[in-house]
Amino acid sequence: MILIKTKKEIDYIRESCRIVAEVLQLMKRYAKPGITTLELDKIAEDYILSNNARAAFKGYSQSGSFDYPSSICSSIDDEVVHGIPGNRVLKEGEILSIDVGVEKNNYYGDAAISIAIGKMSEEKKKLMDVTEKSLYLGIEQAVAGNRIGDIGNAIQTYVESFGFSVVRDLCGHGVGKHLHEDPQIPNYGKRGTGALIKNGMTLAIEPMINMGSYKVFVDEDGWTVKTMDGLPSAHFEHTIAVIDGKPEILTIC
Repeated sequence: MILIKTKKEIDYIRESCRIVAEVLQLMKRYAKPGITTLELDKIAEDYILSNNARAAFKGYSQSGSFDYPSSICSSIDDEVVHGIPGNRVLKEGEILSIDVGVEKNNYYGDAAISIAIGKMSEEKKKLMDVTEKSLYLGIEQAVAGNRIGDIGNAIQTYVESFGFSVVRDLCGHGVGKHLHEDPQIPNYGKRGTGALIKNGMTLAIEPMINMGSYKVFVDEDGWTVKTMDGLPSAHFEHTIAVIDGKPEILTIC
């Protein structure tokens, strides 16, 4: 069931999203060669707690895996999403994708960015640029009267024009009262299909784009999703609300 939010509810979601956006700005500031992903996780958690909020991912459970142990997801190069922070030191030229979820006042916000660690190859930079641009093209389609398939079609059409591929096994989602709500929002599909987009919807749109094949697998840690061919991936995400017929990005500073 798709939950339509009131203005008051959207304001609560907006507050959680503000914290998410500020955490991601901190991650951009501190993510440099030589720092560990565990150090980044500590910076993020401290900031979230200082805002009287909770890291939404920490303790999150899914079928067949242990509870997620960290405040952020930190995924490097061929790790698509859900990488667990640890003592891994960031190296020059890597793509670091950071995903952050925050819960405050019983409402959630969710967003992600990919960060170039030091000097980046032109090929990786192009992957990141195309992925980010595809997010905004998808958001443009999130207008009242369109359908969910219009979002995925816009993302897929743009991404594939550059020879990159859209991950099929993972998708965006509704967000607000819960971290994951209906509808699912694939990053591919046909125009005019899927649920009707209405005012009051709050959606997390998140293209996950691979340099090579779209095929992925879950690593033995039970969480980290990696590309099957070992080529890099990029990930960008915003939480939006459909207000007065148009999408408003909530996870932006």
